[in-house]
Amino acid sequence: MIIINIKDGESLDKALKRFKKKFEKTGVMRELRSRQAYEKKSITRRTEIKKAIYKVGLNRETI
Repeated sequence: MIIINIKDGESLDKALKRFKKKFEKTGVMRELRSRQAYEKKSITRRTEIKKAIYKVGLNRETI
């Protein structure tokens, strides 16, 4: 359960923005989307490897 304490004089828009950030960090929506359709373990592993290779490539370009 996500709890957001609203400070004195804080607008509702700012509090809502903080709530959205906290909610996004929890990863609930990401997990929900991944559970909508079954994915084989081999495909999951393959996508993780592709992501790791991509990240390594990004790090090499910045150096």
